[in-house]
Amino acid sequence: MKSLATRNAVLALVITLLIIGSVVYAVNYLDRQRVAELSAIQNQLATDTLSVETQFALLETAACEDISEGNTLSQEVSNLGEKLANAEGRLGATDEQVIQLKNQYTLLEIRDYLLTKRLAEACNFKPTVALYFYSNVPGACTDCDRASYALSYLHDQNPNLRVYSFDYNLNLGALKTLIAVEKVKPEFPAFVIEGKRTYGFTTIDEFKTAFPKDFFASSTATTTKNQ
Repeated sequence: MKSLATRNAVLALVITLLIIGSVVYAVNYLDRQRVAELSAIQNQLATDTLSVETQFALLETAACEDISEGNTLSQEVSNLGEKLANAEGRLGATDEQVIQLKNQYTLLEIRDYLLTKRLAEACNFKPTVALYFYSNVPGACTDCDRASYALSYLHDQNPNLRVYSFDYNLNLGALKTLIAVEKVKPEFPAFVIEGKRTYGFTTIDEFKTAFPKDFFASSTATTTKNQ
């Protein structure tokens, strides 16, 4: 009996060690995956930031007829934002690496936004631009998810819509300056659409009233053309 009890105890210990080893391996594997993913995003951010600055230099000297209104100034900005949002969803909004990447991405968005404005003024075209400000503070923005989905839907309807999303509470000087320039109050969700500020979100039909009247006509035309 003692021999059997000893064997069972040893077996239980081995199983326990195997379980602990598996957990440790899984945690280390996930940590490596997380580091690799965040490093990839950081490298892409550095590349895209340089790309936007290079595009700015090139397009400043380009003739306006060579710049179409639907020209995509930074092809990867939107995709990169989605990857960063996924990382934030898994790791949490307070993760230090996520915050650092969000700061870099926010600077990239602001640069792209300023470039869009400069080109619009120089070449006399008016892209539809929406600045979207949200908050990750618990309870501060109960409708932000719905607002984000609505903006994604409208962008799918008309890819010419430029959407720039900002975490209002990021401790970033450039973002604070943008908030001050656009006079955005800490009421969420907050939008600046074609220079006009609006707050809150109820339904997508009501939200559409904040956009230029011809925007949805061009959305329908674009959708029909692509079908």
